[in-house]
Amino acid sequence: MNGSIIYTTYANKTRGEQEVSFTSHTDYEVERPLVNVYPQVTYQTFQGFGGTFTEAAAYCVKHAGGDNGDKIMADLFGADGLRYCCGRVHLDSCDASLSNYSAMDNPDDTALATFSLKRDEKYLIPMLKKAQSYSSRPLTLMVSPWSPPAFMKTNGEKNNGGKLKEEYFALWAKYICRFIREYENKGIHFSMLSLQNEPKAVQIWDSCIFTAAEEREYLRRYLVPELKAQGLGDIEILIWDHNKERVLERAMETIQDEEMQQIVSGVAMHWYSGDHFEQLAMFKKMFPDKRLVFSEGCVEYSRFSHDDHLGHARMYAHDIMGDLNNGTDCFIHWSLIFDQNGGPNHVNNLCEAIIMCDTEKKEYTKTLPYYYIAHFSRYIEPGAVRIGFSRFDDSLEVTAFQNPDGTRILVLLNESDREICFMLREGNEVAELKMLPDSIATVRYTV
Repeated sequence: MNGSIIYTTYANKTRGEQEVSFTSHTDYEVERPLVNVYPQVTYQTFQGFGGTFTEAAAYCVKHAGGDNGDKIMADLFGADGLRYCCGRVHLDSCDASLSNYSAMDNPDDTALATFSLKRDEKYLIPMLKKAQSYSSRPLTLMVSPWSPPAFMKTNGEKNNGGKLKEEYFALWAKYICRFIREYENKGIHFSMLSLQNEPKAVQIWDSCIFTAAEEREYLRRYLVPELKAQGLGDIEILIWDHNKERVLERAMETIQDEEMQQIVSGVAMHWYSGDHFEQLAMFKKMFPDKRLVFSEGCVEYSRFSHDDHLGHARMYAHDIMGDLNNGTDCFIHWSLIFDQNGGPNHVNNLCEAIIMCDTEKKEYTKTLPYYYIAHFSRYIEPGAVRIGFSRFDDSLEVTAFQNPDGTRILVLLNESDREICFMLREGNEVAELKMLPDSIATVRYTV
């Protein structure tokens, strides 16, 4: 083995970076402490990392000042940045928008003649095009609705839950397809579609309730036939798009027959109710041919301290590792950027992003989670395959991949304040490595 280990440390509220090269020697039957790697044991193929293109993020890019908008895009999508290649886009408004809005809100317009992406063209679409210009590969994008137009809902508003009225099932399906087609016409392609963001949550922002039975009915009779009729039948349908604690139940409730097996490509999930990595493992056991896509997660200021930078970074690393190790093939966090207050957000649901942009001072900061995510996104390439590993105890969190070129990639997390020495072993070769206190590290090597 020949390789290097790249560290990010955080001591005395100061981030440190270093890289150390290593070579291996013949295994002398050491028993502990070992991290074993088994490239012959393979799991899912990974699609990529990314974040959500929100109107709030796009607004920040537009008002970042000078050439900061371009620098931010390079930091996220460029070869010297995070190398993101995936993303999520909200269909009409979400909480991380400047206000509620819909592309069409006329109940008499059954032909969608007044449908317009004028709002998206102001901020979102330019940001998406700028991101694509910095990415070395076409972006893999997911689109998710937060709420239909107010007139289509039982509560008569976009916020505070409510349901899609049955008489508007067909029109809403046409609306979604029109949105996707309009984006296609602007050179922006969606390969994934979730039916509804957080379908069991009544939120003070844009939200809409969908039960599993309603989801089956809507997909089977309305949305999928309309997608096919519009030439969009290749888009992957993801269900749930909500917290992980009910991934398995929703899948069992929705994917009940062969027809739904053909319709549903997988499940999208969020992290706000906790780890529930066992849910993902059980889902993959019961539905081995279905995808797991992480579609949202962030540090909410209503729940977490503003200044626990190390804690925030560890949240991302821990969740990414747990999700990947249990079958997730794409990781997309919440808004790519927020302003100095954690917005804009039309209901004041303020959060931290991996890049915080002060639109008043015209400057931006990459938060510690940015650097932790980099240990995954810069080294685990699209098309990488997760491979087997074992570790001597739970003092280290580990995930392991093999890139398309055969390079092995391990990411390790040490949340303790002590140095941990260990032996990395593959086959009959071992290398002596260590994890620095309070660190995350990427090991990359060839054999």
